[in-house]
Amino acid sequence: MNIMDFNVKKLAADAGTFLSRAVQFTEEKLGQAEKTELDAHLENLLSKAECTKIWTEKIMKQTEVLLQPNPNARIEEFVYEKLDRKAPSRINNPELLGQYMIDAGTEFGPGTAYGNALIKCGETQKRIGTADRELIQTSALNFLTPLRNFIEGDYKTIAKERKLLQNKRLDLDAAKTRLKKAKAAETRNSQLNSARLEGDNIMVNFSYVLNFLHVKWLKSEQELRITQSEFDRQAEITRLLLEGISSTHAHHLRCLNDFVEAQMTYYAQCYQYMLDLQKQLGSFPSNYLSNNNQTSLTPVPSVLPNAIGSSAMASTSGLAITSPSTLSDLKECSGSRKARVLYDYDAANSTELSLLADEVITVFSVVGMDSDWLMGERGNQKGKVPITYLELLN
Repeated sequence: MNIMDFNVKKLAADAGTFLSRAVQFTEEKLGQAEKTELDAHLENLLSKAECTKIWTEKIMKQTEVLLQPNPNARIEEFVYEKLDRKAPSRINNPELLGQYMIDAGTEFGPGTAYGNALIKCGETQKRIGTADRELIQTSALNFLTPLRNFIEGDYKTIAKERKLLQNKRLDLDAAKTRLKKAKAAETRNSQLNSARLEGDNIMVNFSYVLNFLHVKWLKSEQELRITQSEFDRQAEITRLLLEGISSTHAHHLRCLNDFVEAQMTYYAQCYQYMLDLQKQLGSFPSNYLSNNNQTSLTPVPSVLPNAIGSSAMASTSGLAITSPSTLSDLKECSGSRKARVLYDYDAANSTELSLLADEVITVFSVVGMDSDWLMGERGNQKGKVPITYLELLN
């Protein structure tokens, strides 16, 4: 029973406090009550914290979009995170593209120029996909997680203490209002007492009223001192928390540096992968690769017509390549011929020969060699060369 009485009293007291705050807040909005203003330093700290929270949320969300453009995937990851479960591994776009390229190259034939190029491109795309996965993991750990911890941890604590400070301020201003009203009431009654009203009963009752108002005044002053002390203490607690925002900025700066380093590593890896791929595929002039408003140049097919003729030239925007029939003649004969190199070519391995545009080399066929390749010789250097880079000389 005592516990129930205590709960009822506490509930009634809380309801009274809530009502008092609501009245004070409403009167402030209507301009009918005075409001205690926070000092300028505390106001600046509150503004700084709110600004930090807003921009941290925007940066965090946009970084998530950058790392994972698929909104459905982001929602799935969010759900798994809230369930405290690990999200299933998902193949990313570069890895998927790489797998398609490898499968296509395997079906076209690894021995063909196009099939071989597709396989090499696919392997590079898969390596880029792995680097992309590492970037996401590193950025999530070193950049997104600290930002999220601030929003969901530190700032929630600040917001809680800020709300408590607001309530303490309303209690303080309500106490000031009650004291002001008590003083005004006692002043009016003192003025009435000075009128020397006659009659013992009237004077006794009036003295009782004065004593009651005086006690109420003293009680209001005591309440004001208590609320002022609680407000000052809460203001100091809030100030200490807000001053930690500077440390938060310093921490986020270190996290930003980690994010930039992760991006730098990722792009450096991608650049190196593509540079290696370019060396493997060879350097083609841009107008040779372009299909815009030009006749398409196709690689030499594996099966060539068995016809003998003079060297013919197919031109596209000033570029000349050797006629397929002439190259077929060389593949079928056992002799050697001089050939001019049309484009630079970087050897992919030790079995190939690097070429420089416009140089003249000796080429000949080897039994069992892929139809897209010839054996090239330059002095003491010897290796495979792609036939599409050559122009046979008479």
